[in-house]
Amino acid sequence: MRNTPAFAGLALALLSYAFPGLARESPRSHVEDVARAIEQNYFDEARARRIAADLRGAAAKGEFDTLTEKRELASALTVKLQPFDRHFRVGWTDAPRAQATADSPVMSPTQPQAKHRRGNYGVRRAEVLPGNVGYIDLRGFAPFEFGVAGQPERQAIEAALQLLAGTDALIIDLRDNGGGAPQMVGYLSSAFVRKDADIFNTFHGRDRTMSEAPLDWYPQPRLDTPLFVLTSARTASAAEAFAYTLQSAKRATVVGEASMGAANPGGDVDAGRGFSVFVSFATPINPITKTNWEGRGVTPDVVAEPAAALVTARRLALEAALGKGLPPESAIDTRWALDALRAEAGASPPVPADDYAGTYGMMTVGTAQDRLVLQQGRRPVRTLLPLGNDSFAVLENPSQRVVFQRNANGRVEALEVRHSDGDVQRHRRGHSLQSAGTTSKR
Repeated sequence: MRNTPAFAGLALALLSYAFPGLARESPRSHVEDVARAIEQNYFDEARARRIAADLRGAAAKGEFDTLTEKRELASALTVKLQPFDRHFRVGWTDAPRAQATADSPVMSPTQPQAKHRRGNYGVRRAEVLPGNVGYIDLRGFAPFEFGVAGQPERQAIEAALQLLAGTDALIIDLRDNGGGAPQMVGYLSSAFVRKDADIFNTFHGRDRTMSEAPLDWYPQPRLDTPLFVLTSARTASAAEAFAYTLQSAKRATVVGEASMGAANPGGDVDAGRGFSVFVSFATPINPITKTNWEGRGVTPDVVAEPAAALVTARRLALEAALGKGLPPESAIDTRWALDALRAEAGASPPVPADDYAGTYGMMTVGTAQDRLVLQQGRRPVRTLLPLGNDSFAVLENPSQRVVFQRNANGRVEALEVRHSDGDVQRHRRGHSLQSAGTTSKR
C-alpha cells in the first residue's frame, strides 16, 4: 500500500485510539509537564506562574520542536530555566528516580548512599600544612539526621576537625564543592561560632519556614582560630551557604572568585514520562544581611584565581597565626613556613650555583631545573629556595633551612642544616662524612 498523507493520518488516528498516551508525547507535551511541575512546587507562587508561562510561550513558538531526543530536550530546558533560578535543572532517565519534598529539601541532586561513601562523605583530604595550618578539601555537604548516633557522614567531618584540632589556622577548600545538605552546613558552621549564635539562614517556602541552625551543635567550637574558605565559580548551593554564613558573621575570610550564585534549596520533582526537574522549594534569608547570594554568588574578601587561591590563603593563614601571638618556638616554625611560601611564589634572582655546588659530608649540592638542590644518600632530593645572605628555605620541608658559611676569603666552606626547633648540623665542604666515621642526625 502506498504511504500517502491520508494513510499516515489514519494510522496516527488508530494509534491515538489504541494508545492515547503515545500521540500526546512530544517535545511540547514534555515542556508542559515540566512547566506544570514548576508551577505546582516552586516556592514563589507568583514567580512560578510567570516561569511556567514563559516556558509554555517558548514551546508554543516551536523553540523545542526539533528536540525529539529526550536528553537533549532536558539540557535545552535547563539552559532555558537557569536564568530564573540557578538550581533549575531538568533531567531524563528511563529508570525510576527518588523525589524530594518540601519537607526534606537538598541543595544539590540527591546521590545514592554508595556514592557518598565512596567519596568519603565529601571529605576528600584533611592534613596539616607547613606552619601548622589545617586544610580540609571538602567536595560535598553530606546529608545526615540529627539525634541519630553513629552516622558516617557526621563522623567523617568530625574526624577531619579532630585531626586538625591543634592547628593555628584552618583552610576549608570549597572550590570543587557543588553543594549538599543544609544540615551539614549548620553543623559544620557551628564548629566555629559560639553556641546559639544567630547567624543561620532561614528558608522561606510556600507554607512553612525552616532554619539552617543545627539541632546538635559541635561540642568544642574553635571561636578564635583564623578561618579561610576557598571558593570558585564551581562552588554552589550548600557550599555557598557555608561561605556566605560565616563571611556575613565576620567569622571567615573568603578567598578565590565569586561562587555560582545558586541559593534556593529544593529537590527533584517527577515531571512524568521519565522527566524530572530540580525545583527550589524555599529561599534563604540571612539574619545579618537580610538577603542571600542568588544570582550573584558569594563575593570573596580576597580575590584570587582558583588555581592560586590555596597559596594565597596559606599566606594569609600564616600571617594571621603570627598575628595571634604564638609562643616563640611555634612562631619560628610558622615564620619559616611563611618565608618559604613567599620564596616559592616570588621571582627569585638566579643564585651563583658554583659558589655552593659540591660535597658536604654525605650531602651533595647541585642544580636541577635552574634551582639549587640538596641530595643526601638515597633520601628524596630537597629543593633550596633562596632567602638571601646565603640562606635557603627547603621547599619540601619549610621547618628546615640550609645556611652556607663562608671563610675570610669569601669562599663557601661549610653548610648548616638548621631546624625550627633549634637543632643544627654543620657539614664542611669537601669533607667526606664516611671517612670521618659520623652519621647525619636528620
